Amino acid sequence: MKRLNKNSSEKNNLPLLIVSDSVYFPYTAKSVTINRDDQIKAIETAMETNRSLFVTTARNFTDVNLDEKDSKIIAFETDKIFTTMTRSRILQVLKSPDGTLRVLIEGQKRAKLVKAVFKNEIPFAIGEIFPDKTEVTKAEAEYMNLLKSLYEEYLIAQKTVPREIVEMVKKAEFPDKMVDLICSNVRFTIEDKLEILAEENSLVRLEKTANFIQTDMELIQLRKKIKFRVKESMEKKQKEYFLNEQIREINKELGRTKEDSDEFAEYEEKIKAKNMPAEIEEKARKELSKLMRLQAVSPESGILKFYLDWILDLPWSERRQENKDIKKASEILDTDHYDLEKPKERILDFIAVRQLTQHAKGPILCFVGPPGTGKTSLGKSVAKAIGRDFVRISLGGVRDESEIRGHRRTYIGALPGKIIQSMKKAGTMNPVFLLDEIDKMSSDFRGDPSSAMLEVLDPEQNYNFSDHYLEVPYNLSEVMFIATANNAQKIPGPLRDRMEIIEIPGYSNFDKIKIAKKFIIPKQILENGLPEGSITFKEDAISEIIEGYTMESGVRNLERKIATVIRKCARQALEENLENLENDSEDEDKIINLDELKKSITKSSIEKYLGPKKITRELLYPDPKVGLVNGLAWTELGGTILPIEATTYPGSGKLILTGSLGDVMKESAQTALSFIRSVAKELNLDPDMHKEIDIHIHVPEGAIPKDGPSAGITMATALISIFKKQPTIDSIAMTGELTLTGRILPIGGVKEKILAAYIHNIKTVFIPEANRKDLEEVPKEVRNKIKFIYMNSALDALVKIFPEGTFNDGAKNG
Repeated sequence: MKRLNKNSSEKNNLPLLIVSDSVYFPYTAKSVTINRDDQIKAIETAMETNRSLFVTTARNFTDVNLDEKDSKIIAFETDKIFTTMTRSRILQVLKSPDGTLRVLIEGQKRAKLVKAVFKNEIPFAIGEIFPDKTEVTKAEAEYMNLLKSLYEEYLIAQKTVPREIVEMVKKAEFPDKMVDLICSNVRFTIEDKLEILAEENSLVRLEKTANFIQTDMELIQLRKKIKFRVKESMEKKQKEYFLNEQIREINKELGRTKEDSDEFAEYEEKIKAKNMPAEIEEKARKELSKLMRLQAVSPESGILKFYLDWILDLPWSERRQENKDIKKASEILDTDHYDLEKPKERILDFIAVRQLTQHAKGPILCFVGPPGTGKTSLGKSVAKAIGRDFVRISLGGVRDESEIRGHRRTYIGALPGKIIQSMKKAGTMNPVFLLDEIDKMSSDFRGDPSSAMLEVLDPEQNYNFSDHYLEVPYNLSEVMFIATANNAQKIPGPLRDRMEIIEIPGYSNFDKIKIAKKFIIPKQILENGLPEGSITFKEDAISEIIEGYTMESGVRNLERKIATVIRKCARQALEENLENLENDSEDEDKIINLDELKKSITKSSIEKYLGPKKITRELLYPDPKVGLVNGLAWTELGGTILPIEATTYPGSGKLILTGSLGDVMKESAQTALSFIRSVAKELNLDPDMHKEIDIHIHVPEGAIPKDGPSAGITMATALISIFKKQPTIDSIAMTGELTLTGRILPIGGVKEKILAAYIHNIKTVFIPEANRKDLEEVPKEVRNKIKFIYMNSALDALVKIFPEGTFNDGAKNG
C-alpha cells in the first residue's frame, strides 16, 4: 500500500467529534444526535470558529492519560478511536429542550489522526488530510464503470436510496468521490465502511466497494427468496408465524434440517426416566414427535405440551412403602378414633393379608353413617396406619360425567377428571383415595357420574381405567378406595354392589362423653392457645352440653359447643391477666402468662357460657293419649322419635293420610287398616265400623318427607287406640314392618332408633324378634336403661301394648 508523503500533506488542528455506530464520508451530509459533554463542547467550539471539525468513530473510548508537559492537556490513547477521520463542516444545529443537540454535518475530506488531546476539557485532533486524487487510470475507469452497473442493479433491489444521490454517483468524476457517495448510502457494516474509509489506494477502494455491493446483493436476493417461501407457506397459516417461518427457512439454507431444542430434549429425558408401561411410552413419544413438527406459536403446540406435562406428572411406577406392622397400625387407629371397631378390624385384616401376598387388590370400602361420626377423618387415619399417601375428592353435587372421566382434548381448556387429577396430586400408584359424599351425586343431560364410577370401583376393571383426556389406560387396581355416605339407599344399586358397606352408627351419650374427654377437649385447648390440662370438664358438664345443646348422632356440634366454652374461658383468663399486670406498677416488662391457669367446668356453669338450653328431651305428649303412638325412625342424621296420630269422624269409610308420606308408608297404613278389619272379632271390634266414619292418620312435621315400612305396627296400634278409645301403656315406642297376616318383619337402623328412644327417656321399646341380634351393637349402658319387648306377630304385641283387659280372650290367645 502506498503511504502519503507527510511533507506534502495538509495538517489541520480542529475540534474532534467522536461518534458511535456511524461513519462519515466526504461529499454527503448526515445528522447526528449529540448528548455527551465532550461532544457538545466540540460542536460549540467548532461553531465559534469556522464550523469545521474532525469526525471519527469510537472503538471503546473510556481511558485517558495525563500529558506531563501541559497539565491542561489530556492525551487520548489512540487505540480507543479509529485513526481515520473525516474533516467535516457543520451545516445546522438544533437544540432540544432536554439539552441534546441535533446536528447536520457534511463530510469534506478524509484525514489520518496524528494526535488527539483534551484542551480544557474540549477534545481536539491533529489530522493529516488525504490529498485529492483527480487523475483516473485506465484500470480505475473500468472499475468505475463496473461499479456504476453494480450500483444500478443494487438500486433495483434496494429502493431506499434518494434520487439526488443516484445522480451524483453517475456524475462522479474520480474514483474516491464515487466510492464515498456509494458507501454513504448502502447498508454495509460499520467495519466494512471503516475499512473503505481508511484505504488510501483508489483502485483498492473501488474493488472493495464492488465486492461488498455484490455480497450485499446476494444477501438481498436470499432475503427475497426466503420471504417468497414464507409467503407461500403463510397462505394457510396466520400472519403471526412470519418471523418463525423466516427462521426456519434460514435454518434450511444453513443445512439445519432437524431442530435441536433443549425443551424437546428435556421431554425426551423425562420419558426415558419415567419408567412408563410400553403402551404409554409409545403414546408419549408419538405426541412428542407431533410437537417437534409444529411451530412454537401454534395453538396445537400448547395443547400437546399440556398433555405431555400431564402424562409425565402422573405416577406410573412410584409406590409408597406400606406399614405391615399390625400392632402399630392398631395403635394409630385407636389413638385417632374411639370405638369404630368394624372399620378398624377390616383395615387390620387388609394389612394381615398384605403380609401373605403382594397381589391382593385394593379394597373398596364404603363407610355409611350419620354426619359427624368421623367417616372422613377415619379415611385419613387409615392412610396413616398403613403408611400410604392420602387424597380426597368430594362428590357432593357432582352431576357431570366429565368430572370423573375428564374432557376430550378437542375441547378448549380440557382437563383430566377428578380421579386422574387426584392421582397426580398423590404422586404414587397406591394411595388411600377417599370418595366423600358418594351418595350426593346426581345426574342430568351431561351424563351420570355414578355410571362412570362403576369402572373406578370395580376391581375387575379399574386396572384399565380410561380417562377421556389421557386416551390411554391407567391402573387403579392398587388404590385403596374408601367412600363415605350418609344413606346407602341413595347410592345406585350397581355402584353399591361394588363396595363393601361398613356401617358407622351414631354415638351414644356415653360414647360422646369419652370422645369429648379423650379427643375433643385436648384438641380445642391446644387450638385455642391454652396450656395443656389448663381447663377440665366435669362429666356432668359434658353430659349437660350433649343433652341440652346438641341433638345429633355424631360429635360435630358437641365439638363446637366445647370450643365455645374454651374460647370464653381463654378470653376471661386473658382479661384477668391483663388487669393484674396493669395493677402491678413495678412490673415494667408486662408478659402475658397463662401457664398457671387451672379451670374446672361444672354443670352449673354451662349456662353461663352457652346460654339457656336449646333442646328439651320431653316428648310431644308426655302422657298417653287416645290415637297417639310413638314410632321410631331412622334418618341420615341418626334416629328420631316419630309420633303417629289417628282420629275418626263421621264419613263414608275414607282413609286420609297426611304428613309428607311416601308411597311405602301410605301402603303400610292401608295394610294396617286391612289387618285390623281382618282380625276385628279377635280385637273385639265391629267389622263394619269403618263404613260410617272417615279415618285420618297424620305424622307431625309435615314439611319433612317420610317413607319406609317400619311404621306399620305403629300405625296399626294408633288405629286400634282410636277404635277402642284406649291409650297405650305409658312411655313406650315401637318399630316394625306389619304384614297383611299380622307378622312383624325386621327393620334397619336398630342402634340409631334405640339411641333416639334413650335420649327421649323412653322406658319400653317394642322391636321385631328378628332384630334381637342387632341389640349387640347398642351400648350396654343404653340396654340397661330400656326394657325391650320382642314381637313375632301383631296380636301378641297388642296385648302387651295396651292395658290389661283391653281385648277379649280371643285376642289374648291369638
